[in-house]
Amino acid sequence: MQPQDVAPRPAPSAASPADPVVDVEQAEAALVEHYPRLARLAYLVLPPGLGRSRRVLTAHALAQRALPRSRTTTPVIPAQSTGRAVDPGYALVRLRVVRTALEAGLPLRRPAWPRRSQLPPLLPHVRGLKLFPRSGGADELALDQRLSRLSGPGRAAYVLRGLEGLPDDGVRQLLEAAGVADAEAALREADGVPGQYGLLGSPEFDPCSLQARPTDLLRRRQHTKAALVAGAALVVCGALLGLPGDGWGPDGAAAPPYAQNPAAEAALDPGRLTKAAPAAWETSARTDFSVWPARGGLTGDVELLRRALAVWARPGESVGVSATPGTATGGPAGPPQLLYAGEVDNARVVVLHDGLRLVRYAEPKDGSAGAALDFARTDGAGRAEATAVVLGRADGNVRYLTAPWVTGATGRDLVEPGSGPRELTLTDGVTSPLASPVQQRSGGCTSWNVLELTDGSDTRVVSDLGELVPARLTTGRPGAAKDASGAKALDAWAPYACSLGTVRGQGVRSVNAWEFAAQPLPDGTGSGAWVCTRAETWRGEGTRVLAQFRTPGGVQGAVAAKAQDVPACGERDPHVLAGVLWKSEGGHWYLLAAGSRDTRSIEATGGIDDSADGNLLTAKAEQGARAQLTGTLEHGRTIGGLR
Repeated sequence: MQPQDVAPRPAPSAASPADPVVDVEQAEAALVEHYPRLARLAYLVLPPGLGRSRRVLTAHALAQRALPRSRTTTPVIPAQSTGRAVDPGYALVRLRVVRTALEAGLPLRRPAWPRRSQLPPLLPHVRGLKLFPRSGGADELALDQRLSRLSGPGRAAYVLRGLEGLPDDGVRQLLEAAGVADAEAALREADGVPGQYGLLGSPEFDPCSLQARPTDLLRRRQHTKAALVAGAALVVCGALLGLPGDGWGPDGAAAPPYAQNPAAEAALDPGRLTKAAPAAWETSARTDFSVWPARGGLTGDVELLRRALAVWARPGESVGVSATPGTATGGPAGPPQLLYAGEVDNARVVVLHDGLRLVRYAEPKDGSAGAALDFARTDGAGRAEATAVVLGRADGNVRYLTAPWVTGATGRDLVEPGSGPRELTLTDGVTSPLASPVQQRSGGCTSWNVLELTDGSDTRVVSDLGELVPARLTTGRPGAAKDASGAKALDAWAPYACSLGTVRGQGVRSVNAWEFAAQPLPDGTGSGAWVCTRAETWRGEGTRVLAQFRTPGGVQGAVAAKAQDVPACGERDPHVLAGVLWKSEGGHWYLLAAGSRDTRSIEATGGIDDSADGNLLTAKAEQGARAQLTGTLEHGRTIGGLR
């Protein structure tokens, strides 16, 4: 038998919203309905070298273990050749059967641990009997011998073609999902066996229609006596080792299962929630979420707080859990801090803080089932970032809980800053509703509402990006950026406001807009503006950088280049270089490139060869041309174009 070419099982990937989610009940129904077919599929894919009896038991074990333990995403398996769509539950269990049957034929290698499918099955188990399918005719025997000479993937390809009726594309996708490294080779190998697919339905390959014969009775009796002697010796040794002294106990130094952990109990006790004094922020050296007082009309509702803490520690199946990237969703290590408990629109909301995370619990006011639990990282937050928290979203609007040092709040359309602010009322720190931009699409973006907060003599502008903590908006050169307050800063942000939609749900802490160059256009129609927007995240990684170019009179900037997890346009590397192909009103194409002001020269190579001294380059080009940009800074360092 040829060695099987099966790749290591890939790690599960995140499910996209379009993928169907299969409940364990749905998979169980498919398994029960199609059990004989799945067992036959496993029997045919398993290596014949196992022997007919072990092959039967292993086929049943693999079919029974195909049932998932929880809700899971169905692999993308094509429709069968009959034109019927495959039931997602059946597609899932079929894939698991094929995958484990292929693993069962892998050779045992050291030092790796063997997989469960490579070992004899513990269940089902038949004592004293050998079970094997009924014998077929000469044609079935010849086909079995031909299949035994194929590798596991080759056998699987032949069986999926004949038994499941899948086309080659469907077989290829299923084998790749099962971990086969070279599905094309498996299909070519299956082509070497005549297509006697009708024989696959023969009783010769039916592990559910069996014959029984006894095993070696004398050898079985000897093995039974040896097992009894070994068991008695093991009991005696275990009793001696378990005596007081230096012997081991069942769980070592662990407490008994019924022992209670004081820290875990305190974290779930609403009476131990910490609360900052109302004026603590005025005298504390820290001005972050840790000095927010507890606000809201339900801070004394012990049962509500108990439910919030219990759901945080053990969210049930009806709880919708969300978290910003890089945020742990485990329970609190100790008593958290209460920031808010009250009614917000149609929900009762509790906001808690454990020093590293903000957690919002929300349940329907009408007592219906279901709750929501949202997590967001806030470690390292300062006064500028700890200004507001999203309390709830309803009917396209958002309400915020503001910091105790916030004295006023207004809403403003960042796309039309000249339209003026809209006053928002503050009731115990809670704002009146403001239209949220989180549902808008960047292609149809006509407005982008932001929240302006007055903090003494400072004004901060934040934007809802679909998370608990709104992102702070700033303008200016990296390292010297300031809050986007005032008419000049708001006008600078206006053409690029809709680009905030590209960083929704990414755990963004702040976004800075920096106009790093102004470039005269070659047709004499004015100057284009180069702006770099950089979105910093709470977790550090995942930073997104966009270089945008706007022509005179343009409503919005056009993205010329973008990058992720690069230091460019940031405080650590306040330099940037980007280019764009631009068509003049006369129909001529140009490469326009610009760098930050300390760029000494720019060179374009590849599809366009040109260079220029200074931080601006204008070169004639053809439509669709591509160029590689290289910039040299004043101190001699070279930088590449953002891409």
